[in-house]
Amino acid sequence: MNPTANTKASLPAWARLVREKYLAGEASTFVLYRNVFDIFLVGNELLDLKAFLTGVFVAETKTTVVEVSSEFGVQCLKGKLEIDQSGDLLAQLHSLERHLRASHGTAVFVPYADTLMPGEDTGYVSGEDRKIGTLFHRWSLDRTLSASDNITFIVVEALGSLNQSLLSNPKVVAIEIPMPELETRTQVVRLLSSKLSERQVNLYALRMAGLRAVQIESLLRASGDQAMSEPEREKLIAQLLGDAPDAPQRAKRFAGITAGMTADEIVKLVEPTKTVPSDDPEEDVLRLIQARKRELIEKECAGLIEFVEPKLGLASVGGVDHITAELMGIARALRAGDTKLTPMGLLAVGPMGAGKTFVLKAFLKEAGLSAVALKNFRSKWVGSTERNLERVLATVKAMGPIAVLIDEGDRSFGNGGGEGGDDGTSSRVIARLKEFMSDTENRGVVLFVMLTNRPDKLDTDIKRPGRLDRKIPFFYADTAKDRASVAAAVLRRYDNAVVCDVAELEALCESLDGYSNADLEALVLLGLEYLGREPTLTIAQALDKAKADFMPPQERDMIDFMEMLAVSETSRRSLLPARYSAMPLDEIQEKLRDARRRALGR
Repeated sequence: MNPTANTKASLPAWARLVREKYLAGEASTFVLYRNVFDIFLVGNELLDLKAFLTGVFVAETKTTVVEVSSEFGVQCLKGKLEIDQSGDLLAQLHSLERHLRASHGTAVFVPYADTLMPGEDTGYVSGEDRKIGTLFHRWSLDRTLSASDNITFIVVEALGSLNQSLLSNPKVVAIEIPMPELETRTQVVRLLSSKLSERQVNLYALRMAGLRAVQIESLLRASGDQAMSEPEREKLIAQLLGDAPDAPQRAKRFAGITAGMTADEIVKLVEPTKTVPSDDPEEDVLRLIQARKRELIEKECAGLIEFVEPKLGLASVGGVDHITAELMGIARALRAGDTKLTPMGLLAVGPMGAGKTFVLKAFLKEAGLSAVALKNFRSKWVGSTERNLERVLATVKAMGPIAVLIDEGDRSFGNGGGEGGDDGTSSRVIARLKEFMSDTENRGVVLFVMLTNRPDKLDTDIKRPGRLDRKIPFFYADTAKDRASVAAAVLRRYDNAVVCDVAELEALCESLDGYSNADLEALVLLGLEYLGREPTLTIAQALDKAKADFMPPQERDMIDFMEMLAVSETSRRSLLPARYSAMPLDEIQEKLRDARRRALGR
């Protein structure tokens, strides 16, 4: 293979790697996986994978180019190939093999290879699929075929969905096609939006982390004659913005990033931006880009993830100063990009209602991290599990730095998961997630944040250092002062105008021992409800009435068990309340066993 100097200079890094390994004689069969449905910038053109490989990569060195698919069989894309297509696919492949042995310089392109050589257990694969997998395996080892300057590209999105014996073959090389990095995104934005300044190009490319090049194209450039023109979009947006500040200028900027959208889609996207714009004239455009990016990624991941956008930081948290101080230190390290001080993951443990979710989301806001939550991946990925999982992981990594939030982690990563009924799919999913979580390249790029009140149900190895390094225990407030701090924080969140004397709050909370943060929030909201009904009351009087009326949940044995689990799981004694911080380990284990017997009867 010997592309021209200009072509070689513009090849993506993964394509250069294929070229090097081929020329070195390491392999002539390459499995290309991951971001295979994207478009690739070559010179000033954006090409899909098939057009790039067959029209550019092998254009000057291969006299014959062939495509093999379950849909169309064996097709000749370039050169001359005589094959009887009346037979089945296996017969056509045997005919193709005769051509490969008789001539030199043929490239074979196999898209959607998992439909031809699926990765399921042999008991679930048809006889023809097994034979096709064996044929490609044999081709890769055949010295005669390799010596004839032939090359085969096997294309699949997820490696796990492809015949595993083929992948284990030492003469088959798997090459990952990654999501576009910043440099590539910058080049694509520059090509598609020539009117942008260099500063705008760099800003837009930075905010588009996690998008494929094909998604960036859809965001920046209209497709087809039926799409609204830029002047039409600008006119519509100006009407939507009405008398909003800087409406004409904002309409012009918005028109540039709504290419290809329908009028209804533009209305849905632009309507929320009628608020006062940012001091930075680009910030409102960047917010719009973020909204479109979120829409594209959620669609791409087929409902498997959702974006988490916390509105409040750690200043809105009360009653857990030692925990907020710990999280503030991690947030500073993340903001500074100091990966040495950045954990691979956080595990928040403690009884329900202790504030785990609220505090961890506030931490994400403080750290300036984008965040996504994994949604029901075990039930959603039946049938196409590996492919969907790889898509999610590739997207998440490309969006970094980012946090992945897994609430109720014991349900997703519970020990014994995947046993029975799904042929081991769940076990493979969890194993792949564990592998990703422990990849040190992700430190400072992808932070896993898991929350659970039953860490005893988690697989032991998911909790080990290197995956969830920092285990942060949450407890109900010990003192009236801490409970008053929680109540005051709730008041600030829901009604800044209502102020209650600190001493009155502490007196009110004196008898609320055992109340969770959630209980205190419910009590405060009930007090505000009384205040709305009877404006003559003071807030202290309204809260006192709420206190007399409110009944907290009564699950003391289970709460005690969850507290002892949190004590036993913590990674640092300094994060424990005073009643536990100096407790010997054997006493902790004894109390845990006793709490388990009372809560679970065993």
